[in-house]
Amino acid sequence: MDRLAAIEAFVTVAEAGSFSRAAEKLNMAKSAISRQVSALEAELGARLFHRTTRSLTLTEVGSGYLERASRILADLEEANLAVTQLQSAPRGRLRINAPMSFGFLHLAQALPDFLAQHEEVTVDLMMNDRFVDLVDEGFDVAVRIGAMEDSSLVARKLAPVHLIVCASPDYLSKYGMPTTLAELKQHQCLGYLGHQTEWPFVDRNGKAITVPIHGRLTANNGDALRVAALKGAGLVYLPTFLIGDDLRSGALVPITLDAKPKSLTLSAVYPHARHLSPKVRAFVDFLVQRFGPKPYWDEGV
Repeated sequence: MDRLAAIEAFVTVAEAGSFSRAAEKLNMAKSAISRQVSALEAELGARLFHRTTRSLTLTEVGSGYLERASRILADLEEANLAVTQLQSAPRGRLRINAPMSFGFLHLAQALPDFLAQHEEVTVDLMMNDRFVDLVDEGFDVAVRIGAMEDSSLVARKLAPVHLIVCASPDYLSKYGMPTTLAELKQHQCLGYLGHQTEWPFVDRNGKAITVPIHGRLTANNGDALRVAALKGAGLVYLPTFLIGDDLRSGALVPITLDAKPKSLTLSAVYPHARHLSPKVRAFVDFLVQRFGPKPYWDEGV
């Protein structure tokens, strides 16, 4: 027995006052309605209607059951309506994860504009540089830089991420301007703590190569490496979204080598879903328009 259908049949019969009128209202055969009500009575172990050839009335048990069953169907209809409304317009709480530097410099500045466009959305922004499991930690969407490693997520490209090797004018005046990858070993190279002991490049033939680096300073955050480079501590390999202003002002000087730094991709990622919620769809569309395909932080670089 389809219990919900049987409850709906019972409530409709009770409200209509007959099986025939209930069958018309539900666009079903009278015999089917009768079977559903009989099956419900059998499951409950109680008679819900007094039936005669001339009348149909609720039993005492049936009257009590009707009150509760009607409330259940009304609550279900309200729940269905709420889901329909949620699926039609962006609303509700949106939980976002993003890397520290990009999140602070660009995403945090964009969010007020997004909220102004969607007044029924609230945002929780969590920024960190560790790997986050979106499903286990309850995030709706994340902004990530680099290759996709989790095939269970959907990724939508937002913008290219260009990296540049650069240094301060003071450092270059003291130690010279390298022009080849081989010369990097003669310089202080500021690397990411724990997982960057080499820098990736692409040669003139499009072949990917890596160059071992060394230096007296490493850090687990790009902002810290940027500050160190500005103070003349060494060469740094950073994305233009972090150092674009420094390159435009001349505080950092780009270094042209015999190979180019490998470009990355900025993406919005979210769990697979047959019906993507309007709040996530609206946010991802907003990011695409805001950052891509030619990001503003690359202007003049």
